[in-house]
Amino acid sequence: MDDELIDEGNVPRSRYTRLPGKGFFYPDSLDEERAERRAREAIEGSEAVVIADGDADGLACAAMVREAYDAALDPDSFEAAIAARLDDGAGAGEGDAADEAGDGDESRDADDTEDAHAESAVGLVAAGPYSIDTSLERVLAYADDDIDLFVCDLCPDDYEWIAEPLEALAETTASIRWFDHHQWDDETAAAVRDLGVDLVVGESDEECTADVALRSLDHEFDDRWSELATVTRDHDLWIKADPRSDDLADYSYWAGSEEYATIVGAYGADLPETVQSFVADRRVEKQARIDAAVDRAVTHEVDEWSVAVTYGRCSQNEVAESLRERGADAAVIVKPAGSASIRGSEEFQHAHEVAGKVNGGGHPQAAGCKPDIYDDMLDYAQHWTTEGQACKRVILAAFEAVADEVADGDATDAE
Repeated sequence: MDDELIDEGNVPRSRYTRLPGKGFFYPDSLDEERAERRAREAIEGSEAVVIADGDADGLACAAMVREAYDAALDPDSFEAAIAARLDDGAGAGEGDAADEAGDGDESRDADDTEDAHAESAVGLVAAGPYSIDTSLERVLAYADDDIDLFVCDLCPDDYEWIAEPLEALAETTASIRWFDHHQWDDETAAAVRDLGVDLVVGESDEECTADVALRSLDHEFDDRWSELATVTRDHDLWIKADPRSDDLADYSYWAGSEEYATIVGAYGADLPETVQSFVADRRVEKQARIDAAVDRAVTHEVDEWSVAVTYGRCSQNEVAESLRERGADAAVIVKPAGSASIRGSEEFQHAHEVAGKVNGGGHPQAAGCKPDIYDDMLDYAQHWTTEGQACKRVILAAFEAVADEVADGDATDAE
């Protein structure tokens, strides 16, 4: 493929935000080879391994585990790499692997710190909700016996698809501790605990996973860490009382997992000046994408709910907030890569139920999915040229199904 076809430099924003980031066009086979190699390098010889969601919450947990094991990396090389990116003009508009991968994609790491993933005694494997099984399999393949394994900020949809590697790891590891705050199915939680896994699940509307890790790890953390958990929770639960929480969320979105875990491990919620400059530079592009997605939104009435649906490569939380401010009870942001984010409100707390009907899951007010409707590249081509019409239809149908179930439940309660 001609690189210029996916180079955003000379393409209007109105066009390139309708397409996935460059990472989407990188063949999965090559991406898997690189991910496998990097996972092996991170895991082999480690004293402990953390499998964590690649967002601010999951990576804060990884930083805490490294602090507890005295295995944090030096932030100096990362700060130098960030400064170099700014000097080179590699700020706003540069690639969006994180935007499209959703699995803690490591291609965001700076070249100057390419080997950082292999330098800590606590290996970090960034994952997503749909790659927990693969990450467990990689730990099983490459970890020494008797390591400590941590899984953070990840919830499996059901037990069966993680059963085989998790059961094998329960036999070979010294311990497995699983920290989360998502809503677990009772049977899945029981099956995981029956293996001897120390599963700690916080209240999803009160704690983020960093809170859970902070109170669960056997280590005397100083105040910097409790502050990091508080600010991380501020964004993760969409409290929005501390402006630093947006900085953490944005930085985790644009930084590699090793970079983010190292920087917040060293500085906590108060990011250093170099990082703040990098975040400010990227926000110019971010806001433009938010505005474009909000402008594309169309509102649908589903039973008593007002559902705003839009499309584009953007920051879904901010888009959803803008749509709520315009009167939407729920917001759906369909991404060019085929996935979608569903955000609720006080008036709509069924996002996870809607997502569950279209190959996803999550929280009552925040969930994600990827409908199983893409069989080949022609389906994706139609997805891009129609701004996700097929995806929108199946998600709106899921809203209608949930509305019927809620109505039936209300009728039953009234009897």
